[in-house]
Amino acid sequence: VQLQASGGGLVQAGESLSLSCAASGRTTSRDDRAWFRQSPGKEREPVAIILQSDSSTYYEDSVKGRFTISRDHVKNTINLQMNSLKPGDTAVYYCASGVFDPVSHYYDMYYWGKGTQVTVSS
Repeated sequence: VQLQASGGGLVQAGESLSLSCAASGRTTSRDDRAWFRQSPGKEREPVAIILQSDSSTYYEDSVKGRFTISRDHVKNTINLQMNSLKPGDTAVYYCASGVFDPVSHYYDMYYWGKGTQVTVSS
């Protein structure tokens, strides 16, 4: 399975950006899908997750109300719409595929895409 993320770039604070992640190879349609991010000196953290079972979504607190994750089952892609971007959102963003437990918030991502850089200037 290969995950290919695209859409990163440089924007100013308050602007929007959309990321997309396409999956190829053995189907991952049964997996939960997620976006993670990692900024310098920090651990990689989950930003948004969408469940395969019912398309429920979960967000990291700092992005709630600003970011929206969506899934296209036909194209086997996931998207992350990021609005009202802040300098604190600057990071390398990774798409991932695996399992997420909505009760415990435990996750195990089997596949990772190469990251795409998002830079938000103030």
